[in-house]
Amino acid sequence: MNDKASPPKKNTSESMKIIGWREKVALPDLGISELNAKIDTGARTSALHALKIRSEMRDGEEWISFHVPHLGERKSTRHSAKVLDKRDIKNTSGIVQTRYVIKTKIVIGNRRWLIELSLTDREKMKHDLILGRTAIKRHKILVAPGQSYLAGQPLPDLSRLP
Repeated sequence: MNDKASPPKKNTSESMKIIGWREKVALPDLGISELNAKIDTGARTSALHALKIRSEMRDGEEWISFHVPHLGERKSTRHSAKVLDKRDIKNTSGIVQTRYVIKTKIVIGNRRWLIELSLTDREKMKHDLILGRTAIKRHKILVAPGQSYLAGQPLPDLSRLP
């Protein structure tokens, strides 16, 4: 038996950012200033609603272009990003899909960091973006499952982002 007591854990709740189970977020690298996101700690990987995904080579690197319908509207904008990976990811029904994965900045309230996003057709889902646990686990975020939109609007001046 170990006689040494573990040092008391520092109360970090004061330094934690509390967000709701759904939030408005921005993806400034993609030019998206506002998007509805569901924070899903049961999902490992984040997923963005993307349509008409096309792959192309640029200077020896794989890039994809895709449409993202905004806030459930019919109109969409064409975006492009360098492919980080192609992964087998289980969808909400447990069926494995091979998806493109990109890395991009996310803004929640006044906080921002890089996340990995898989691209998939989420047309039948209520939220354009699922933010999985991998995207939030090292950013001192607590999710309040009974509340929504606690972070406020994403930082409006996207040009200030590093």
